Amino acid sequence: MVRLLPVVAVALALACGGTQAARLDLEAVNQAQFSDSEPKDVDPMLVKAQILLDRAHFSPGLIDGRLSDNFAKAVAAFQAANGLPSDGKLTRETWDRLTATFAGPVLTSYEVTAKDVRGPFTRRIPARMEHMAHLRRLGYRNARERLAERFHVSEQLLRILNPKTGFRKADTTLVVPDVGRAPPPAAVASVEVDKASRQVRALDPSGKPIAVYPASIGSEEKPAPSGAAEVRRVVHDPTYRYDPKFAFKGVRSKRPFTIAKGPNNPVGSVWIDLSIESYGIHGSPDPGKIGATYSHGCIRLTNWDAEDLAAMVKPGTKVDFKDETAQDGQAQ
Repeated sequence: MVRLLPVVAVALALACGGTQAARLDLEAVNQAQFSDSEPKDVDPMLVKAQILLDRAHFSPGLIDGRLSDNFAKAVAAFQAANGLPSDGKLTRETWDRLTATFAGPVLTSYEVTAKDVRGPFTRRIPARMEHMAHLRRLGYRNARERLAERFHVSEQLLRILNPKTGFRKADTTLVVPDVGRAPPPAAVASVEVDKASRQVRALDPSGKPIAVYPASIGSEEKPAPSGAAEVRRVVHDPTYRYDPKFAFKGVRSKRPFTIAKGPNNPVGSVWIDLSIESYGIHGSPDPGKIGATYSHGCIRLTNWDAEDLAAMVKPGTKVDFKDETAQDGQAQ
């Protein structure tokens, strides 16, 4: 159980390029107000907006307090769902609607537990899949990575919010995003995979999005499928089996191999198996790359978004693929 403590402010002023950036601490983020000036660095207003979008199931992906394509797409999706012009820009009207979704503090305090720092950790994870197959588990590398993923935040922002913390001791008090997501407002009738926008949407029976996630979807080497499919099953903490017929770039093995379970497994912490053989919607060991790169054909989300979606679907849930008109990015 997450133990959230009373609000405790931790002041921090950042210096960037010889100039002082916006103060970034618990109080500054929780009390952030709308400004139409463009942020030049990690910004309290953007941190607050990203957390609110995450809580509302319009995921910006990794919470890092910066402008990004994933953030703009999340804003546009939230705008569309709320009857606002969906240009992806954080306007005052959008801000007012977004802040009305949650009245509590978006940053709070968390007491690190013995379990958080105990591990077991997998401190060195090789880049090549064949070498990963020799590991007994693909766990988190350290407690900082585990805590960052738990609160959907980049490790850099977690360090900024906790400048004097080593993330190695239990009973340490951290400043973290409050990313407790409420249950979706309606039942999920289907899932839409949009290749052009690189998004996955959970839709209600009327076709309205009730959750939207950034995604890495297919590549020229192994494109994502087209047409309709359905969910066959959900597997938590999955292993990953590589078949040489995939012929992934950079994988030299001519024999099949299996990579052990763990959040840093190539398919992350959950696998949503689809009725199209060898394809699924799954998590990722590298949340910072979601939406910015291609995948090996499947649909890759952050671990926390994949788990969120996995809790909404069931065997038989329909999954529709919308074909792209154009894509940019790099295969990963």
